[in-house]
Amino acid sequence: MRLPLLALLARGAAHGYELKQDLELLLGSAYPQPNVGQIYVTLGRLEKSGLIEGEDVEQSSRPNKKVYHLTDAGREALHAWFEETEDEPRVRDEFFMKLALAPQTGLADQIALINRQRRQYLNTMRNLSKLAAAENRDNRIAHLLIEGAMLHLQADLDWLERCQEELEELE
Repeated sequence: MRLPLLALLARGAAHGYELKQDLELLLGSAYPQPNVGQIYVTLGRLEKSGLIEGEDVEQSSRPNKKVYHLTDAGREALHAWFEETEDEPRVRDEFFMKLALAPQTGLADQIALINRQRRQYLNTMRNLSKLAAAENRDNRIAHLLIEGAMLHLQADLDWLERCQEELEELE
């Protein structure tokens, strides 16, 4: 949450509730929505670390609000973030650990595990399809997020099929 908030503040100063709304508008309903408390806690941490600065702004009919802006250190952190590549293959996969350890424990059948996981992936894919249909057509970012998730799910389903074929050959 830290770096996405910094990225939003790169456009200009904003308060926490504005940032929450901006994230929701940008990413749509497919992305887990942060609560406003989480936003303000993160903003406090970013301020303590010197990446942003907050300024109290008086409001006539409401309590004061705190508006945050990016510092030079925050801008540098953001530049570094955009330069980094994501190198996270799914080698540490919880499901695969279950699949690998099931025969040693005698507590679960590998094919049953695969079938249960397949059902979960298919249900998730159906839910994402519903989200895509309900999402605002103009929000390309949200649609790309949903499409990416669905492509990952399809790859996971293909991998489950491969696992099942291999395990059935061993029997």
